[in-house]
Amino acid sequence: MTDAVLEIRGLNVDYGLGEDAVHAIRDVDLTLHRGEVLGLAGESGSGKSTLAYGLTRLLPPPGVITGGEVLYHPDGGDPVDVLRMDHAALRRFRWAETAIVFQGAMNSLNPVHRISTQLTDVIKAHDPRGTSAARLARARELLHLVGISADRLESYPHQLSGGMRQRVMIGMALALEPKVVIMDEPTTALDVVVQRQILRQLVELRERLGFSVVFITHDLSLLVEFSDRIAIMYGGRIVEEAASADLYRDPLHPYSHGLLNSFPALRGPKRELTGIPGSPPDLRGMPSGCAFHPRCPHAMERCGVEVPVLGVPPDKSTTAHVAVDQRSPADRTVACWLHPVHDDGF
Repeated sequence: MTDAVLEIRGLNVDYGLGEDAVHAIRDVDLTLHRGEVLGLAGESGSGKSTLAYGLTRLLPPPGVITGGEVLYHPDGGDPVDVLRMDHAALRRFRWAETAIVFQGAMNSLNPVHRISTQLTDVIKAHDPRGTSAARLARARELLHLVGISADRLESYPHQLSGGMRQRVMIGMALALEPKVVIMDEPTTALDVVVQRQILRQLVELRERLGFSVVFITHDLSLLVEFSDRIAIMYGGRIVEEAASADLYRDPLHPYSHGLLNSFPALRGPKRELTGIPGSPPDLRGMPSGCAFHPRCPHAMERCGVEVPVLGVPPDKSTTAHVAVDQRSPADRTVACWLHPVHDDGF
């Protein structure tokens, strides 16, 4: 997991135009490495889904990308900026290179079409020269891949359980063997047992097929267990990024610490849940300085004036004084005045 497959650089997304525009994503830098599960966590309204739809150019109006790059690194080819692809290139990129499982995915299936029709339509749209028999055989493979019997191909969505519908959507996302799969809170409506079953299967598929995953959720406990790295979002910015084990043991940002103390431990002694006081900020009127400072128990005077820079604290870097775009995947980054980074961005 040392080479990048997707790089987001300085991404900015607004809703609306002019002075009344809402800045939903601000200067986001994020790298997804090959074969990696990257978790993206934060409360509702922090910008997680907007980031996913922005990097795939699926933003609904009035969403507008106002700056940045999304560099995709194909196997054996030069990186291409997704934000500058023409319509034909973007159509080839979606689903074949990058697939997305949408929020509320188990209700995304068309209720009046059989599962076979919906799976084969995806394949036909990107490979119209294939035969009907070949597409149907691939549909059977996809159901087998996600642990569903092939005789379910002739079922309608309402004849499947919620977990089975979710698995069908994951199978559909893998139909063209993409290199990147983005999952936007795909298990929110499922019970915890089915959640774990689907996530374990996702990890097994990742290990078998070698794709990378961006897994978006508000449930940090899921990411700690299943992801390789975790990025924490708040107020449209990345405020901390670290290996999942490091973030669980030693969160640096007070927001990350609050999220970790908002769910009960499955093992060990009982502990009091503290949670995070207050509510996420209104993007139409963001606080000055650090957006989290009105809710932060460690807020200082500086926090209400200056926006902290996301970077590698000197005592947390695996390599001394590295630029953000040259850091190791093992490096930690944080945007908090409790852990100031060098002013030159190193």
